[in-house]
Amino acid sequence: MKERIVIAALWIFAGLVFGLLYGPAVLVVVFSFFDRRGGATDWRSFSFNHYVSLAHDDTILGALGNTIEVASASVLIATILAVGLAYYMRLDQRRGRSYVEFVIFLPFVLPAIITGISLLTAFRQLGVDRGLVTVAIGHIVIVIGIIYRMVMVRLEALETSQIEASADLGATHLQTFRLVVVPQLGSAMVTGALLAFTISFDETLVTFFLVGDEPTLPLRLWAMMRVGFSPEINALVTLVLFGTMSLAVLGAFSLRRSVVKQRAV
Repeated sequence: MKERIVIAALWIFAGLVFGLLYGPAVLVVVFSFFDRRGGATDWRSFSFNHYVSLAHDDTILGALGNTIEVASASVLIATILAVGLAYYMRLDQRRGRSYVEFVIFLPFVLPAIITGISLLTAFRQLGVDRGLVTVAIGHIVIVIGIIYRMVMVRLEALETSQIEASADLGATHLQTFRLVVVPQLGSAMVTGALLAFTISFDETLVTFFLVGDEPTLPLRLWAMMRVGFSPEINALVTLVLFGTMSLAVLGAFSLRRSVVKQRAV
């Protein structure tokens, strides 16, 4: 009897936690289909008008496009650099690995305001104008540590006998990397890239110091807080939420498929 009470209490507590975490997101999705009149929600006004208005809002769509462009470019470049660097450090146990990892992880560990000011100062000293390129570089500096760590963990679990066998068969380091190592890093690369994309998409403080005349979506929303959000924002948040959930599902299926293949081998 006591065990059932404890289990029921845990289920209630878990329900409250999930309600607090996801309740606001559910409300945003619901309000994206209804109008507010006189400070109250008109439950008889169900429509897709906010989504139609969003499709014609060039300001919000432009900021969203900048955000996706920066996140995609930074994640792609960071993934290439992280995979190559992790393989180089893992190969023959290169010296100085701890120092290299310290440099990679430091921008992610430091407060974002320190990273942002440091990058801004560096770009000013180099005479580089602020813009989406500088924002992408700043995001690469932040997210490369995440991808590097996930790839390195997978590399350390990889049997060295496979690399040695490839070398014994006459393959070069590049061929071994391309044909033996990369196919087994798929799950780590996908997981790291998804997490890095989420961080880049949501990054605000570092972007604030490096952005130019083309703001990203977080900065656009930050600016709108002073005057209040328009109803189209609920529709935008709903679309971003479902897009993020779709990426998470795809990542989970990719990870599951990779695990199944490894077990089959």
